[in-house]
Amino acid sequence: MPRLSPGLPLGRLRSSPLLRVLLALLALGFLVFGLGRNWQQTSAALAQLSWWSLGVAFLSVLAGLGLMLVAWRDILAGLGSPLPLRVAARVLFVGQLGKYIPGSVWAFAAMIELARDHGAPPRRTFSATALGLVTSLGCALALAAATLSGELARQAWYLLALIPLILVGLHPRMMTWGLNLALRIAGKEPLDRVLSGTDMARAAAWTMAGWLVYGVHLWVLVGGLRPGGPSLYAVAAGAYALAWATGILTVVVPAGIGVREGAMVIALAPVLDAPRALVVAVVSRVLFTLADAAWAGVGFLVARTVPARVPEPDPA
Repeated sequence: MPRLSPGLPLGRLRSSPLLRVLLALLALGFLVFGLGRNWQQTSAALAQLSWWSLGVAFLSVLAGLGLMLVAWRDILAGLGSPLPLRVAARVLFVGQLGKYIPGSVWAFAAMIELARDHGAPPRRTFSATALGLVTSLGCALALAAATLSGELARQAWYLLALIPLILVGLHPRMMTWGLNLALRIAGKEPLDRVLSGTDMARAAAWTMAGWLVYGVHLWVLVGGLRPGGPSLYAVAAGAYALAWATGILTVVVPAGIGVREGAMVIALAPVLDAPRALVVAVVSRVLFTLADAAWAGVGFLVARTVPARVPEPDPA
């Protein structure tokens, strides 16, 4: 977790509205650049799918992201900082635009400062975001393990081996110890409230629901390129889960660009040849990028009239 001292650009996010606007514009610039960089390939991929399948897939991505928002908000509330849903949407989705900027700190820093505006101390926002990410990773790997073929599961054994470690790490005692260690290293106060097992189970249930809805988008896209039915859903859901987990663990690549697509092509091999699987992977990336931008716009608009709150004391 970056320590936001006043002398550093990240620290000035707290007091400079201009810097926040510039950071948001920079994130949007990288987002648009990512979409336009391979536009010829992207437009060719889009042309192979019907508008109804693209529409249904996009709506399922939006719905999945909405479920992830509810999970993150529940974790933050369990740590002692409940936020109205529209404020949580602004913090999560506007802040998450930072993941498109090269460097691993921008999304965390933006979310921390946006949440601080509404009374959430940095230690809680950091902890909720870290827990949300680990929970999502655990649910994705569990879904992949339950749905992928035996051959693919054997190839990805090193990822699936993380599942028991994640389960242990999400135990309230282990979770609190690990988060407080990270906060101590970052020079922050430890958590003053432990997330209960009930809160963690509720957040995990919302997260898994989000992953099951994510699976719908890939199922629809795959079904648009080959005959199929409900039996394709398990393959599609597991393929996206495994691809996302592979991309998120490749921390040196912003938003897992390229890595996720390659893993998805491999995971879809039992049902699609490589050229058509690449079409699905490219379109999936575009839909998620557009959904990130759409949710960020919604979060910005619906929370504009919510007054800022004085944050709770959070001494370093």
